[in-house]
This record gives sequence, C-alpha cells and structure tokens, in this order.
Amino acid sequence: MKSGSTEGAGLVAVVVYDGLSLFEYGCAVEVFGLPRPEMGDSWYRFAICAGEPGNIRGPAGIHVSADGGVELLANARTIIVPGWRGIDDPVPSELCAALKNANERGARILSICTGAFVLAAAGLLDGKRATTHWRHAETLAARYPQIKVEADVLYIDAGNVLTSAGSAAGIDLCLHLIRRDLGPRAANHVARRLVMPPHREGGQAQYIEEPISKRPNSTLAPLIDAIRGALDAEWSIENMAAQVAMGSRTFQRHFVGAMGAPAGEWLLLERIRRAKQLLEETDLSVDEVAFMVGFGAAATLRNHFKAKLGTSPADYRRRFQAVRTE
Repeated sequence: MKSGSTEGAGLVAVVVYDGLSLFEYGCAVEVFGLPRPEMGDSWYRFAICAGEPGNIRGPAGIHVSADGGVELLANARTIIVPGWRGIDDPVPSELCAALKNANERGARILSICTGAFVLAAAGLLDGKRATTHWRHAETLAARYPQIKVEADVLYIDAGNVLTSAGSAAGIDLCLHLIRRDLGPRAANHVARRLVMPPHREGGQAQYIEEPISKRPNSTLAPLIDAIRGALDAEWSIENMAAQVAMGSRTFQRHFVGAMGAPAGEWLLLERIRRAKQLLEETDLSVDEVAFMVGFGAAATLRNHFKAKLGTSPADYRRRFQAVRTE
C-alpha cells in the first residue's frame, strides 16, 4: 500500500497492532495511504509498521499485513499511532523505544484518539499539552500528571508531537498536517475528496475553534452570501436584520438557530477566517488584509488574532505560508 515518490513530504508510517482500532487506522489510510497522482511528486509515501510481532487483527475478522516492523520508523518523517487496543494494555517496550528514537531524530509523531496513551508511555508527552478522547482524558491526566491534558479540543499541535481527540478528530489533525506541510490548497483538495470540512481548527491557543454551522436556510442564504462577499462593509445587527426584513431580536434568534452562533460572533469568525486565508495565500500587507476583511486597521486585526488565536498575523503567516501548491 505504498504510494508517492521518494521525494516530497516524506514517508508516513502508520503503526498497527493486534486489536487494531479499525476506524482510526482507516483515517490514516484514507488521508495518506491512497495514491494521489494528481498531487505529483510532493505527495507522501506510505508504509504499514507492525508495532509488535505476531498476528495483526482488527474487528470483524480483519487481518492486516504490515510492510515491516518497528525498524520502519527509523526512516519515517511522520508516524501515526491510530488508537490503542485498550488504555490499560501495556505498550511494548520495543515500540516505545522506536518512537522515542524517531522523535529524537526529528520525526513527527501523531496520535489518534487513545493513541495518546502510546505516546505517553513512550515519554513523548511529558511537559506538553495533549488531548485524547474525552472519555479517557481524566485517566490520561491521572496516570501521567506531567502531561497537560486538555479534554475540550479537537487536536493539539505541539510541533513534532501531535494528538487528537475522538476518532473523527484524527481526520482533522491529518488534514492540518497536510496544510502545515503542503499548504491550504493541498489540504482542501484532500478534504473535498473525503467530503470533509477543509479546516476545522484544533481549539488550542494558537488556533480558533470554529462553530460547526448548519447550512443557512432560504431566508438567510442570500444574507450569508452577501456578507461573505463584502466583509469590508458595515454589518451591524440592525443592518443584517433589515436585509431579511426582521426585527433585531427575531433575527438574532433565527440566526443562532440556523448558523449555530450569534450573528456578531459568526461575523467575527468569518472575518478572521478570511484574514487567515489571505495571509496564507497572498502577499498582501497586514494593513491591506485588515481593510479587506472589515477590521479597518492592522491594530484591530492584531487584537482579534491575539484574542482568538493567541498569535499575531505576521507569526501566523510565517507558519502557514511556508509552502504553496499551485
């Protein structure tokens, strides 16, 4: 199941084990393990690494054939641990050592759901922020008090160690890593193939946790399109309500029910979302970006980035504009 070239984003090795968490494993395969010739030589290579000797079985009679053992991790740029068979099951010492060695040489280690317990057993989360499925977050924190466990986020990117919450959040984290490596267009392309939102934020300090909006109904759809097409306009609650012929209070109730957030909060997040996109994909100055998204001045944009993302527009651009895909 290897794909891609020897160049580009490097080798992704997914760790499999007896009692494999099949959905979590499937997330890694769907994102990184399928051939994507349209991505060219920049795309990842993929390998399946047996984290322990013996049969590798999943639920419903599934058997997995690995490409090799833990020695594969020595050549991987990215390693994914897709869950673990049980939070009370010990992690093989050979796997812990291989993960630690890989991390020390600079490999990124990514866990999905209960895979965080494997990273914790290897000592890779000591002193770091991390997350796992909310059902197991308390156990992780009690068992490893040196880890700063956060149960209310989708994922946490701590540089070369990344953890995600419940199963589906693993896809969000995988897309985030593509975005980090290859830029937003590559991540959006894969998200479209998966019929997934292109960018659900992790929720950690340097990111913003965006509400999952419902599709606007026929009453609000024209207004939503108009706002997104003219974020630099003056969009007061009264102005928005007038656009759909409602009183302000009725509009606010209707908007929350349709979009999942108050209109003012939704508008702020839309402006930040668009600002991030412009910072990632253009060379516009921070002043120009601030004006185009409706913040008016760079200082206002910086204040909102600091409050919502915990970073500055310039720092955000340096992190996410590093690679562009055409």
